[in-house]
Amino acid sequence: MSPITSLDTLVFFVYFIAVSAYGLWIYRKRKAATSSSTHDYFLAEGSLTWWAIGASLIASNISAEQFIGMSGAGFKIGMAIAAYEFMAAATLIVVAVFFMPVYIRQRIYTMPQYLEQRYNRTVATIMAVFWLALYIVVNLTSILYLGAIAISSVSGLGLVPCMIFLALFAIVITLGGMKVIGYTDVIQVLVLVIGGLVTTWLALNLVAASDGGSGVVHGFSLLTQKAGGHFDMVLARDNPNYLDLPGLSVLIGGLWIANLSYFGCNQYITQRALGANLETARKGLLFAGFLKLLMPVIVVLPGIAAFVLHQNGSLGAGMLVGGELNTDRAYPVLLALLPTGLKGLAFAALTAAVVASLAGKANSIATIFTLDIYKKRVNPAASEQKMVWIGRVTVLVSMIAAFLIAPFMGIDKKGGFQYIQEYTGFVSPGILAMFVMGFFWQRTTSAAAMFATIGGFLLSVLLKFLPAFMDLSGLAPIGFAVPNAEGVYEMPFMDRMMVVFVAVLLGMAVISLLWPRREAHPEEKVDPAMFRVSPGFMAGSAVILVILTAIYWVWF
Repeated sequence: MSPITSLDTLVFFVYFIAVSAYGLWIYRKRKAATSSSTHDYFLAEGSLTWWAIGASLIASNISAEQFIGMSGAGFKIGMAIAAYEFMAAATLIVVAVFFMPVYIRQRIYTMPQYLEQRYNRTVATIMAVFWLALYIVVNLTSILYLGAIAISSVSGLGLVPCMIFLALFAIVITLGGMKVIGYTDVIQVLVLVIGGLVTTWLALNLVAASDGGSGVVHGFSLLTQKAGGHFDMVLARDNPNYLDLPGLSVLIGGLWIANLSYFGCNQYITQRALGANLETARKGLLFAGFLKLLMPVIVVLPGIAAFVLHQNGSLGAGMLVGGELNTDRAYPVLLALLPTGLKGLAFAALTAAVVASLAGKANSIATIFTLDIYKKRVNPAASEQKMVWIGRVTVLVSMIAAFLIAPFMGIDKKGGFQYIQEYTGFVSPGILAMFVMGFFWQRTTSAAAMFATIGGFLLSVLLKFLPAFMDLSGLAPIGFAVPNAEGVYEMPFMDRMMVVFVAVLLGMAVISLLWPRREAHPEEKVDPAMFRVSPGFMAGSAVILVILTAIYWVWF
């Protein structure tokens, strides 16, 4: 494995200086044109174009858990893991059509704000505290730690210096506010896509060269021959990875719960579009949907290429940690094999993905804490400048907290991508049920929302640990249980999410009918006209759906 050279370092620093200089220019321009408004700082209200919204959403979404965790899952499972990305493209269309009109019509700036307007302050405060804990303890720590592991593997620097560098770089961008994040994310996405495609291209060439050939076409052909099972998009029940991706449930079941909760009810994602008008927000989400279709090529194919290279011995001991196979090493090992100069570009792409996600997550933490906790609970009379200052302090504190606790979370031992899915999956069904019922059924009560918050989590935990107390083999004939590595029958993760979601919906309906709520406010009533879309949006959505259908038709 060749070391980082002076040319690689030069390429990386060109990227670093370009992002920093552009961010500083945007910050000074914003500062000269606007006051210290909270809506401008946290949401860049009315400032982001559709292409900036779409690029920022992808830059914040694609991070170490994709480059490292999803590439590792590509090594282990194959292209089936790309369902998260492919189905996200369809999910973004649903969010644009049905979720964004509700938020923008009610001038929602944070997810807790919507819950307070729709239900009550207690529900909003509980969820605000929960989201802050989830974002810091799960998301921010995993992004920082996995990103540092990858950069350390390629650069040869220690893990701690890499964590400090990433945290400081993200803090500098975040302190400038959402407009700086949004427009620097355009550069980040450009670097991410170009660098990621270059890495995939070179990985396929390495596969071809290992067989005495050359070219990406030959390399891809070898992947389909030597790792044919890695291109099954829908896993059979006898596949050892069925618990992670349970067949058709991925397409019609639990993955929709995970994606709709993530892209539709998540401050971290929706924040990019909340400051825009509906037409601009929808265009941004549609653009993000097209970018999503590209992500499996960038993050999953390299993992499959690493699998083939590992099988034929080309990677040596690169995939081993402590003598054991570590699939999260797939992408860093490939980066280390790249030629001089291109390694710097790929290194910059990985850094761009990590820093953009850290900045976006930190901004969301600051937004929720400042607007939903500090302003409403601590200091209602706080001035605009005071809240911007509190937001910046929150960014610093949350990043320091993530830095301190990340090494103790065992993220590197669980598989990065699976780590995040496991912990967020306990709450996604309840959160989605709370929002969907709030959108479309006016009789839904705050008591029902509280049940979704607490009951959904408890039911998820119960079903997770149920196999330890009860034999679930009776569910196997109907497809809701398969044996795990220890031979114990367990409900697949995706199926568990769907079961919890349906149970929570039913529970909310019963509670709302037994204890009716007050008369709904006029703004809560759903007007079908809200969901009409432009011909251009409809055409773009159709293109995405046709591409998805073709992909699954070919590799079903």
